[in-house]
Amino acid sequence: MPNTYTQIHIHAIFAVRSRVGLVRNEWRDHLYKYIVGIIQHYDHKLLAINGMPDHIHILFGMRPMQSLSDLMQDVKAGSSKWINDQRLVKGNFEWQGGYGAFSYSKSQVPQIMSYIRNQEVHHRQKTFLEEYREFLTLFGVEYDERFIFKALE
Repeated sequence: MPNTYTQIHIHAIFAVRSRVGLVRNEWRDHLYKYIVGIIQHYDHKLLAINGMPDHIHILFGMRPMQSLSDLMQDVKAGSSKWINDQRLVKGNFEWQGGYGAFSYSKSQVPQIMSYIRNQEVHHRQKTFLEEYREFLTLFGVEYDERFIFKALE
């Protein structure tokens, strides 16, 4: 039987529930390693991961043996469980419902990797919601403000 050949690059973005800045510098690298493990467990290829205390960006090469929604469910549920099992936050940690996912060509990957690696610099100029809306607009994704990631309260 012939092999399946694909080249699918996905940039996923998701936020901490209620956009509270709970991801701390002291343990975020461990969180990222845990998430990388989940992604690699399903034979996807991690290209970049970074974020801010209230959200995360992941760029990966996706293998077509799993749906994107199943992978995001596993990443978010698994990493939430890990954070809670490690008791890294007071109370219960949760990611906000939903996520953004955007596809890129191979030629765009280096630029997106750089963008993800430089989140701290980028967010000195722009809030997460401004950034997220720009992605939705750039990719022509229609959205309802009622269901966009909630602003900080």
